[in-house]
Amino acid sequence: MVKIVDTTLRDAHQSLLATRLRTEDMVPILDKIDRAGFYSLEVWGGATFDVAIRYLREDPWERLRIIRERVRRTKLQMLLRGQNLVGYRHYPDDVVDKFVELAYRNGIDIFRIFDALNDVRNLVRSIKKAKSIGAIVQGTICYTVSPIHTVEYYMKFAEELVSLEVDMITIKDMAGILDPYTAYTLVKELKSRFNLPVDVHTHTTSGMAVATYVKSVEAGADLIDTAISPLAFGTAQPGVQTVYFSLREDLRPSIDLEVINEISEYLDNILNQKYSKLLTIKALIPDHNVLIHQIPGGMMTNLISQLKDMKAEHRLKEVLAEVPKVREDLGWPPLVTPLSQIVGTQAVLNVLMGRYKVIAKEVMSYIAGYYGKPPGTINPELRERVLKNVAEITTRPADLLEPELEKCAEEVRKLEVPFTEENVVTYCLFPDVAREFLVEYYKEYMKKLYEQEIETMISFSQ
Repeated sequence: MVKIVDTTLRDAHQSLLATRLRTEDMVPILDKIDRAGFYSLEVWGGATFDVAIRYLREDPWERLRIIRERVRRTKLQMLLRGQNLVGYRHYPDDVVDKFVELAYRNGIDIFRIFDALNDVRNLVRSIKKAKSIGAIVQGTICYTVSPIHTVEYYMKFAEELVSLEVDMITIKDMAGILDPYTAYTLVKELKSRFNLPVDVHTHTTSGMAVATYVKSVEAGADLIDTAISPLAFGTAQPGVQTVYFSLREDLRPSIDLEVINEISEYLDNILNQKYSKLLTIKALIPDHNVLIHQIPGGMMTNLISQLKDMKAEHRLKEVLAEVPKVREDLGWPPLVTPLSQIVGTQAVLNVLMGRYKVIAKEVMSYIAGYYGKPPGTINPELRERVLKNVAEITTRPADLLEPELEKCAEEVRKLEVPFTEENVVTYCLFPDVAREFLVEYYKEYMKKLYEQEIETMISFSQ
């Protein structure tokens, strides 16, 4: 009997609503989702932290605490980008340690930890820290398709994860390109070689996800990731109701479909009332082309945005054709944050300016080793050209970083905001955005507090 990781409150709305689901719209279903019978709820991490402070003007730590207060039976989990945490660069070890500690203290039970390059050096610190404080760790394999990403490649990486004493192994298929029979083979191999639970995560982008889950469960997958319709399918995870009835009866999860249907009704209403403009047909309809360019939904949005800014939307098809070529030149990196953005930006530059006439700064850093070890061989001519201008490193990238936590604390002390460890870490992660956010957030918070006190005094006097 398979168990379910529900992604409705994180990856589902990240994939379909540009991560715009507000905390206030999650609260009414938290009790129900807690009673649905899921193994865990993915509610935090990924883009939710950045979007909360940048666009929603919500404190992500407060969101986590609110969810934890109302979800008492079900484990909470987050997606952590290894040394990148929830940002787009490597952070020093002191910031990594403090972030993991605070995430656990505020309610996270399970950390799903991955590195965009499957470079285990970028995972060691966060995994060891999470294990040391008693959290459950899912060591994560970023799945992609290329000449070098064979079954043996993934098994070798799984061995490295197991050596770090992770509690589970997750196959993370961010683009929805994992086909049913490859999934069956990978799960079978993982289960036969390692005595650990296996979780399979995919998206319905290509239309294969339900079949992929059926074969994964038949191969022995212990957990699969689903969402609750209508926040499901398209570039998100498949709907749990559909997956449930697609599985053989003896393999179906022990979940409460009646409660889940109530949640579906609520989501349907709230999406129609508040979020309908964010739902696009393109995000909902399967696209077989993803099997060629392997571009996840979030990366596609970035490409279109970049081309709009350059008044070159009509060249999207050329950019999509260029992405696989750039991937090959860069040694076949998986297209997941931040590598997806790096590859996509270079593809745009190649189409608009000529191939490698302009090389993005991030591409140069990647080639020089500052993001980690590339999976395959980089185009020799491109590598030679870049290394004339950028010094190559072979060490773990974070070894070059100076501690930042105390410097961030000094900056937060200068702001007229409460001095908390959470605010310090928020500042470390996104200093420019956080400076403005924290000041505005606490001004609004004090205003609301004052208004509540006035209302209480009026009520008391009457």
